[in-house]
Amino acid sequence: MERLCLDCGEPIKGRTDKKFCDDGCRNNYNNHLKADDTSIVKEINHALKRNRSILSKFNPDGKTKVSSLKLFNAGFDIKYHTHLYKTSNGSCYTFCYEYGYLQLNNEEFLLVKKEKK
Repeated sequence: MERLCLDCGEPIKGRTDKKFCDDGCRNNYNNHLKADDTSIVKEINHALKRNRSILSKFNPDGKTKVSSLKLFNAGFDIKYHTHLYKTSNGSCYTFCYEYGYLQLNNEEFLLVKKEKK
């Protein structure tokens, strides 16, 4: 029985357990398998970085209030964040890396920056 390369379909010569005709086909096959996983990770990382950049831009001093309109017009996407922090008084801050926010109402956010220890 003739064995065929999993990538290009050409006949394989050599070892009986060989699955690809050469390194190029092996790399191409594996890159295609990982492409879907890689694209979603890249998309999410891009959104997280964009959100962090926006929070950083509007909060240069570590704590400030900003209108929700400004944040959203800058491209901020509230769906993407890295973690939540609940304070002892029950407030829940949403963080994107070291930059966080607390939604005060529909029109305003309190922006904070986590201090380095």
